[in-house]
Amino acid sequence: MRNPTLTVLFVIAVTILVGGYLIYQWCMPKRLVVSTTTSLYATGLLDAIADGFKAHNPNVEVVFVAVGSGEALRRAAQGDADLVLVHAPSLELTYIQKGVISKSRIFAYNYFLIVGPKDDPARIEGLDPVEAFKAIFKAGEEGEIEFISRGDNSGTHVRELALWRRAHLDPKGEPWYIETGSGMAETLRVANEKRAYTLTDVGTYLKLKETLGELKPLVKGGRLLLNIYSGYLVVSSKEPELAMRFLEYLVSDEVQVLIKNFGVEEYGGQLFYPVNSTSLAELKKAWAELAEV
Repeated sequence: MRNPTLTVLFVIAVTILVGGYLIYQWCMPKRLVVSTTTSLYATGLLDAIADGFKAHNPNVEVVFVAVGSGEALRRAAQGDADLVLVHAPSLELTYIQKGVISKSRIFAYNYFLIVGPKDDPARIEGLDPVEAFKAIFKAGEEGEIEFISRGDNSGTHVRELALWRRAHLDPKGEPWYIETGSGMAETLRVANEKRAYTLTDVGTYLKLKETLGELKPLVKGGRLLLNIYSGYLVVSSKEPELAMRFLEYLVSDEVQVLIKNFGVEEYGGQLFYPVNSTSLAELKKAWAELAEV
């Protein structure tokens, strides 16, 4: 005959063990790996977003791996990230079609700029981006200027190559065309040192402009210079629920207000623009167009 006291004690013990395990699992620190473009990370915006996310999720450690968009997506394909934050629609489309990433969220945008020497020897100021690249190529061939490319398969580099294709020109291998293989900050530094032209995102330029005395923005605005930032769940994520929570946080009102105000007072201009219901439809349309450029 069973001892009812022992049975009760056994049930209590099992309940305590199971409850303790569930509490441990709930409270145990979790790690979310976000592979991100350098142009987002270098401004400090992502650290500010991570601080807010951690306030809501104190047991989560958000780890950013800042690389070019191409490398960020490659890492996703290798299973080395839970999320990617990138700005290269044509590359993104490729990895969507491969089944590497999904659940996209457009969460911010800004613009690329073509910057160059203040005296503008290629005379590109005010031109549209494609005509500006044609003028840069001509001036380069005439030995008047140099162009500094990131050359790193980043979102900025991918857009630069798209503009050369639109101009039906290929500067690769030309002595005036210099590839740094580096991030935006270093590429801008080289362009400033050489008084050369380059393509940059506006956020990094505004953050560094006080150190870029030889350069000024010459071409800005327009569809071809629109820079759209998207977040994606990596299909092989080890923390898919947590990754989706972060994605949804990116488009929350809290983060969108942060994006709108980030860096404005410090850098004298808007580094990023938030996404609202009105702009989202237009940004999705623009993303689809840019994915085919």
